[in-house]
Amino acid sequence: MWTLLSPPQTQTLLRTSITTWGRRTTKTATISLSVKCQQQETSLQQKTQEDGIPADDVKFLAKFKSRHNYIRVLEVSRKADHPFRGSRLLLLDAPGNIHSITFPNTPLTNTYFDVFATLPPILPPGPIAILGFGAGSAARALLDLYPDVILHGWELDQSVLDVAREFFSLRRIERENKDRLFVYVGNALNASVRNGFAGIIVDLFAKGCVIPELQDVATWRKMKGLLREGGRVMVNVGGTCVEAESKMRDGKVVMEETLRAMKAVFGEKLFVLSLGNRRDDSSVAVTGEWPDGDAWKKGLPDPLRYYVDLWKPYSGKLAI
Repeated sequence: MWTLLSPPQTQTLLRTSITTWGRRTTKTATISLSVKCQQQETSLQQKTQEDGIPADDVKFLAKFKSRHNYIRVLEVSRKADHPFRGSRLLLLDAPGNIHSITFPNTPLTNTYFDVFATLPPILPPGPIAILGFGAGSAARALLDLYPDVILHGWELDQSVLDVAREFFSLRRIERENKDRLFVYVGNALNASVRNGFAGIIVDLFAKGCVIPELQDVATWRKMKGLLREGGRVMVNVGGTCVEAESKMRDGKVVMEETLRAMKAVFGEKLFVLSLGNRRDDSSVAVTGEWPDGDAWKKGLPDPLRYYVDLWKPYSGKLAI
């Protein structure tokens, strides 16, 4: 589940939901997002992710229920006057939160998956786990940007991997990276490899919400034990923008509970990158000693370097 980001001047909110409605011959598909954009202040005519997409520009490629998910795959026309033009989107759960996105000519997505792609330069040598593989948005960026990276991905739902192979080029990506990408069906919280992971990327949602196990200190103790010396965990911890199926699962509360559980295990070695209009809209967390910022930037492609300056230490509440 994810947050849209924008180039350095623009940050956008994590949750996306898509609805379609109509009356007679008029139909509109809308993507509901909150956007913080300096350019909007000077140009009110500029299209943003908040603007609706005409139904004629949105095509459903797949729509069905699996054992674990309500799965929809959408394609946005390249001619659409919208930042999503040309993309394919994987929607899961009843609210229709986007779990994966891909564009045809770039591994970058202008979403929080790009933040995940900043992790390798601050890791020791070794494999990286992706817990909550989805349709492979994070894996695609990591494999493309870092020729030496080795990934192990876990996805609970076989049907999600089936649509990833059919509609998100995962079959080709696996074929071209036989020695670098290994994808497993099963509970991501049981992930392990011999000698441990150099890094673990966590993007685990169910029914529109960060899974409850991530609010349990024991989960983070176990995950810390899976890391090699110097290894790190990077986590999508959600926020107010994430729409859960149950009204009892408030995104902001779940995010705060998840961060508190992480802090109980990682202490002062916990940092948060907040996205969106408000500091609690959505956040990504990372563990470990704070790295040398300049060295980190040098190890990143140009479009990703500015993310380094957005991180703040987590002290029990999100920093402004």
